[in-house]
Amino acid sequence: MAGTVLICAGGTGGHLFPAESLALALKARGWKIHLATDHRVEAYGQDFPAEAVHIIPSATITKSPVAAARAVMMLARGFMAGRALVRSLKPDVAVGFGGYPTVPPMLAAARARVPTVIHDQNAVLGRANRFLSSRVTAIATSFDKVGGIEKVIGDRIVETGNPVRAAVREAAATPYPVRGAGDPFHLLVFGGSQGARFMSDLVPPAIAALSPELRARLRIVQQCRAEDLARVSEACKVAGVAAELQPFFRDMPARIAASHLVVCRSGASTVAELAVIGRPAIMVPLPNALDQDQKANALVLARAGGGWMVEQRDMTPQRLAADLADSITNPDRLTAAAQASRTVGRPGAVERLADLVEGVASHSPIKEIRGKA
Repeated sequence: MAGTVLICAGGTGGHLFPAESLALALKARGWKIHLATDHRVEAYGQDFPAEAVHIIPSATITKSPVAAARAVMMLARGFMAGRALVRSLKPDVAVGFGGYPTVPPMLAAARARVPTVIHDQNAVLGRANRFLSSRVTAIATSFDKVGGIEKVIGDRIVETGNPVRAAVREAAATPYPVRGAGDPFHLLVFGGSQGARFMSDLVPPAIAALSPELRARLRIVQQCRAEDLARVSEACKVAGVAAELQPFFRDMPARIAASHLVVCRSGASTVAELAVIGRPAIMVPLPNALDQDQKANALVLARAGGGWMVEQRDMTPQRLAADLADSITNPDRLTAAAQASRTVGRPGAVERLADLVEGVASHSPIKEIRGKA
């Protein structure tokens, strides 16, 4: 079966990357793709394979009564726009990837009795997906255990894994780089738009605390905000450490594959990509998140032995320097962690999710679809 699928996703990379992966898989199967999202798509969705991109009014509901009232009004406008879009497209199925921009079009699709699927990338069900969970046909998860999903009827839940981009699956073919005595140690550091400043404050004093012998072996690739590039570059130069710094790396999967160790946040896409490629990581979850989703994601990989979760309050330059020194001088420890990381990876997640979407579109029983996943 092939028809029209309406994909709904918040406009950040964490939502759009798995949505893009699914869109490519369904397009290859003959489906027509339409994307409903918000204005942030301009930064992350330039290559999204959609016949059209539809910007839907939306807002995040906060604790402020005034802001919450405005958000409700904006979401109401979004629902009207979503309802008009569903009536116009007449999609065979709608798929939501989380974020408040998905609520209006997914709710409109569900009320129009369009078969619906939501996918959650995190180890904790997001708030938008939590709201939609009782209204959709099926719920796809990235992990076997997901917090916040306890009240959902289990017959509608299918574990598919988190779809990753084709570039990630290609990078997974690169073996973990073997390192001999005295060989360079490749460190990759990134934090996303909300985490790069912390990493830029953390790394320079950490490398300065290393011995000259260890600094001479260190090779750093680091994502920095544009305003931090000069100071981090100067710190690396003073420390005598070779460093490549950029605000954004478009070839991040290849960079992950080339690294011996990654220091990063633990968003869902990051954890999924680390696991599929199979690289050890020190993960510092974004603090103060309402649902602590990044911490839950990091713990999945850490408990499998594929990395280490360190709370931001505990991740000091001295702590990182000690971890780097241990990692550089004990290559077997990282090799074992890289192997453990792969045990969590789900490189076939996109095909399982595509099968689920097609099954729901054809009104197949969820139990039957799950048996094929």
